[in-house]
Amino acid sequence: MQLKTLGLYIILGCAACGDVNTTAPQKLGEDKRAINSLRLRDMAGISIDMEKYKGKTVFINFWATWCKPCIQEMPSIEKAQSQLSGKDVVFLLASNETIEEIAQFSGNSGYSLNFVRVDNFEEQDVQALPTTFIFNRRGKLVFSETGIRRWDEAININLITDIAKQYD
Repeated sequence: MQLKTLGLYIILGCAACGDVNTTAPQKLGEDKRAINSLRLRDMAGISIDMEKYKGKTVFINFWATWCKPCIQEMPSIEKAQSQLSGKDVVFLLASNETIEEIAQFSGNSGYSLNFVRVDNFEEQDVQALPTTFIFNRRGKLVFSETGIRRWDEAININLITDIAKQYD
């Protein structure tokens, strides 16, 4: 790993450390970024065609294996995913680490989450980890937040559900 990249990881990790975010989630309105700007790969290394998520709400959590707040947040993401099953909401956990590192973490974690690799992390304007993006059914970014949140709490389930209901 390059020294510059390692330094960025350390800065991002420190910036995100802290208490769980308990403030009410704030929606962005529609951001200029679209889901098609993401370049993701599955754990087999195969590029993910983002068009397959057309018409679905997509929750993407940017994380890293070394990020303690990221790992602390995962149980609540898994519970939210379970609570919203059947609602056309896709949950993706995206890291820019190697596929091998992500796969090893995934295999050891016991989570039933969809881990992916983001190839163009720097283009996503993620300032710290964890960061969560939620894209509406039209593929537009409508929610972005840095920091840990308990995604399985009612206020956050309602946020995701409200976004999923847009453009019905």
